[in-house]
Amino acid sequence: MTTRAENEPNPTAEEEEGDENVDSEVDDPLLSKQLLPVSDVVSDAGIVESITLKNFMCHSLLGPFTFGSNVNFVVGNNGSGKSAILNSLIVALGGNAQATNRGVALKGFVKKVKDVSITLRNKEEMLINLKSYCYYQKDELLCILDNFNIQVNNPVSILTQEMSKYFLHSKGEGDKYRFFMKATQLEQMREDFVHIKSTKKLTEDKVEQHSEILKDLKRKYLEKEDRFKSLASLDEMHTKLEELQKQMAWALVLEYEKQLEPLKEKLEADKNSTKKFDAKVEEWKTKIEEAEKMYKQTQERLEKITQQIQDLQPKCAELKTEAQRRNSLLKSSELVVHRCRTNLRDLEKDKSQLSTRINDLKLSINQTSGQIDQYQHACNRAREEKAKMRRENDDLIKSMVAKKRNLQTLESSRSNRLRRFGEHMPALLNAIQVAHRRGQFRHIPRGPLGYLISLKDPEHALAVELCLKSFLHAFTCDNYEDEKVLQGLMSRVFTSGRRPSIITSTFLPQVHDTRRRGVNHPDYPSVLQALDIEDPVVANCLIDQRSIESVLLIKNRTEARAVMQGRNPPQNCTQAFSKDGDQIFPNRNYSADQSRANYLHLQKELENQNGQSARFNQQLGKMDDDIRQNETLLRRATIEQKNAKEEDLQDIVSKIASKRTEFEEAKVQMADLKAFYDKAEREYQQHKDQINTIAEEADTVKDELSKNDQEVLKCKHHKKHYDEKRAAHMNNIQSQESNVNTKERELQVSIVKATEISAERLEVRRTPRSLDSEISRLQVKISTQREQQGDREEVVKQYHEALGNYNNMAQQMRNLNSFIKSLDNVMNQRLHAYTELRRFLSARCKYYFDSMLAQRGYTGTMMFNHKNETLAISVQPGPGNKADLNDMRSLSGGERSFSTVCFVLSLWAITEAPFRCLDEFDVYMDMVNRRISMDMMLKVAAGQLYRQFVFLTPQNMGSLPVSKIIRILRLKDPDRGQNAALGPANHENQ
Repeated sequence: MTTRAENEPNPTAEEEEGDENVDSEVDDPLLSKQLLPVSDVVSDAGIVESITLKNFMCHSLLGPFTFGSNVNFVVGNNGSGKSAILNSLIVALGGNAQATNRGVALKGFVKKVKDVSITLRNKEEMLINLKSYCYYQKDELLCILDNFNIQVNNPVSILTQEMSKYFLHSKGEGDKYRFFMKATQLEQMREDFVHIKSTKKLTEDKVEQHSEILKDLKRKYLEKEDRFKSLASLDEMHTKLEELQKQMAWALVLEYEKQLEPLKEKLEADKNSTKKFDAKVEEWKTKIEEAEKMYKQTQERLEKITQQIQDLQPKCAELKTEAQRRNSLLKSSELVVHRCRTNLRDLEKDKSQLSTRINDLKLSINQTSGQIDQYQHACNRAREEKAKMRRENDDLIKSMVAKKRNLQTLESSRSNRLRRFGEHMPALLNAIQVAHRRGQFRHIPRGPLGYLISLKDPEHALAVELCLKSFLHAFTCDNYEDEKVLQGLMSRVFTSGRRPSIITSTFLPQVHDTRRRGVNHPDYPSVLQALDIEDPVVANCLIDQRSIESVLLIKNRTEARAVMQGRNPPQNCTQAFSKDGDQIFPNRNYSADQSRANYLHLQKELENQNGQSARFNQQLGKMDDDIRQNETLLRRATIEQKNAKEEDLQDIVSKIASKRTEFEEAKVQMADLKAFYDKAEREYQQHKDQINTIAEEADTVKDELSKNDQEVLKCKHHKKHYDEKRAAHMNNIQSQESNVNTKERELQVSIVKATEISAERLEVRRTPRSLDSEISRLQVKISTQREQQGDREEVVKQYHEALGNYNNMAQQMRNLNSFIKSLDNVMNQRLHAYTELRRFLSARCKYYFDSMLAQRGYTGTMMFNHKNETLAISVQPGPGNKADLNDMRSLSGGERSFSTVCFVLSLWAITEAPFRCLDEFDVYMDMVNRRISMDMMLKVAAGQLYRQFVFLTPQNMGSLPVSKIIRILRLKDPDRGQNAALGPANHENQ
């Protein structure tokens, strides 16, 4: 797009400057591995292809600048033209001139004739080169910007130096919130909602005003309509009156016919219903005969049942006499049982006298049983202790077996220690040696790493194993060619199972200097200090991959937690391991998932457990002797007590047993007699129940007989009822025939009168009453119009004019009401979408902000308060607790700049635009923050190859990597004394 202003003052010689040339730089290749070549980049439409400036700000000629499709750095000192490039982009694309903070109007940027040419990419190789929007219609420019989604006034798309400084030094949380709202275009959405709401209110007020006008227009329209309808000619009204009179005559005929038709139908129906009455009479006559037949059958059944009851009565009396006789025998037997019970009570009295003697004997037994209980308690405890010790001994034996197995494994691998790291390790190392002798390796690989290290203190074995984990089996190579050769050897040796990992890193002849970044504690060693490592390659690999210089070994877990999680944790220490393998961080702990080292000798531990097992066996033997002695004493005491008391107890028991035998025999005899009585009683009761069943059946038959009798009476009653109803129906038919004859005579008279008025019969659909009412109204109207008939043309004109005004206003009201209803629906839907979008963008912004800070080791929070429209940002440089988070105002200049970059990058992640421009982002940063911020921005740019990034900075970009997607435009320092404009700037791609 080219911008040109015609009527501007001519530049003076002192104001003109030459053009600034662009140099190229080449540096570190490390980052270029992460970036794609330019041939693989697919850029989006809307990116800036080139910019050329003439007579813009204080520069007579700048450019043309050809920008890359992904990352562009514009580098130069103050006054070299960096801000002119950025401001030309804002002004030429229709942005607000005040947004540049360099002027309030377009004329402040140009000299004599301005010419700002900006070329935008359309699709693939298609370009759009537009001259100044002074030459273009504003609507056309807006269409282009909307199509490409170019947001000129969005600070995230184009962040000027002044806007960045304002954000850095802003003290208000409301300013940060407005920055976020403007960057995400939520502020524009909210302003649109406010505008729509005000438009809706104005529309509703207009509808309310026009509703009153509509009522007046309707009233006038109805008045004119009445006058217009009254203009019908008198002849037409007379003709209509005659027609109505003819219709009235035949309407009367039709009414008589309608009245006569239902009478005839009813008469015919009543004649047909006479047959129904005859059928009903015959039906009830048949039912009477059937009911009388059923009554006779029920009477015969009742006589048979009565005869059965009379036959069963003698047998029932006989069974009752037998039951009474057996009852007498049962009572006499009960007397015998009572007498036996009395004798048994006497024996119980004798038993109570003997109980005194038995109690004395029990007292003596209890004294002895106390001693027995003590022996038993001691024996039980001894048995429990013995069982417990047996369980411990079994567990110890299992542990000894497992450790013996490990010991055998270690003994078998003592001659070749490599077998601890897998049975294939010796074969793999032999293959590596053979390949090295053949010259297949540039540098022989080292490994396994656990084989090449040794411990200074054996107690650190488990901690070191858990710290290094998979690195114990890993190999390291100097370059990728050696790695490929080693991969081939592993594939041949390891035919099954998991292969060791390979770490590729350049071999160095000396160990890394870790004095600055390593932990140095006076009481506890680091992992690096606790190991003996002869090969510097192995030491460097573990330092690079596991940072063993920053991991402490603290044997006691309590001391480890106190050291790591206290107020002042050791400097440069990231974590610690205890002797038991616990892993302790400054803010969390993890327990070990194994209890012993898998690569250390277990002989000493096994000897200790053998001694412990021998001691257990000695204790078990002693306890067995104690238990046997206690059991012997217990058996001896029990036998002595039993022999002393057995004779007295035997005499008492024999006497009670004899008396109980007599009592049981009497009870058995009584039970037999009761069984005989129960049997006789059951037979009597069964016979009685049979008689009762037959009697109940007789009652049922009697009820059925009574119902049959009532049914006969009911049928006779219905027959009489239908006889009477048939007689009344015949009288009604005679009356209806007389009435039909009268109506037919009246109909004939009406037809004669109607024929006199209209010889031809008319089809009439209206009632006589309706026709009579209309005839009367028409007669009055004819009379009135004869008196009041006015100018016909004026009445017709006024009627059509009133009708048109009313219809137009009603249509407008309908359209406005429909518009308000649709507007309500759209507003509700979009307001909900606005709220959800704001919540979603806030959450994403917080997530990306935390991720960006974490890359520098910072922590921070971002608190949105949408109700109060505030955004609070707190940042903690370096490790620390979230409780120590600081407001951005308390940070240094470099820390605020880095935080600003993190915030801007998080906003980039949630907004869409074809290009992003950032002016002097690193103005307050130190070298560390500048390099980290640069890496972060390049990483973001590498992940968004379809976006264009333009960074303006006065710093030397010598540390940038070599890549085809990065382009550096270096501007020469300004020459204040040079008046002539130079040619186009030179630039190179990286």
